[in-house]
Amino acid sequence: MKHLIAIPPLLFSLLLVAPGAQALDLGAIGPSYEISEPHLLHMIDQRLRDKERSGELKRLEKQARERGIATVRNPPPVAGLHLTKMARTFYFDPSFTLDRNILGPRGELLFAAGTRKNPLEVVSLSRHLLFFDGRDARQVGRARQLIAFYQGRVKPILVGGSYLDLMKSWHMPVYFDQQGLLTRRFGITQVPALVFQEGLRLRIDELEVTP
Repeated sequence: MKHLIAIPPLLFSLLLVAPGAQALDLGAIGPSYEISEPHLLHMIDQRLRDKERSGELKRLEKQARERGIATVRNPPPVAGLHLTKMARTFYFDPSFTLDRNILGPRGELLFAAGTRKNPLEVVSLSRHLLFFDGRDARQVGRARQLIAFYQGRVKPILVGGSYLDLMKSWHMPVYFDQQGLLTRRFGITQVPALVFQEGLRLRIDELEVTP
């Protein structure tokens, strides 16, 4: 009969991590059992097959498709905007300061960090930007007046409502200020608002709408 020799825990750890240490077959300690839990991927596959047979999978797919279409047709309105109560005009300077050097293809310095540039010196704003809420019939009517007044040199941008429906009605491109990126950038809080270039600045008019 063989005798078991107790190995101190510290020595056992050193044997495991020592360079050139050999794997030790300590044999089975206690009874062993086969894994009884089902394989996770097999279980997921089986549940999908069950839902497909019951028709639930098709129903879920239809719901997801309808939610996607509804989100495209009616994106979430931009938060924090309201109908203009008191008209105001202010200006936005699009100049920015470089935070790093801009190098050319051969490594030559084109613009040094700290240089302040204004994009309007290079590219002008060719069309007015008109922000309005497509859910408000008064704002939609005012937008139509402005587009006609500026002979189409206006880019209509919704902050609420369905831009797809308006595109079909107006037969022209209509955009949407996703997540309010532009209105927040310009500091717009009231709509309708008209943005256009005046010199090397952008002029922003928050316009009143007659009842």
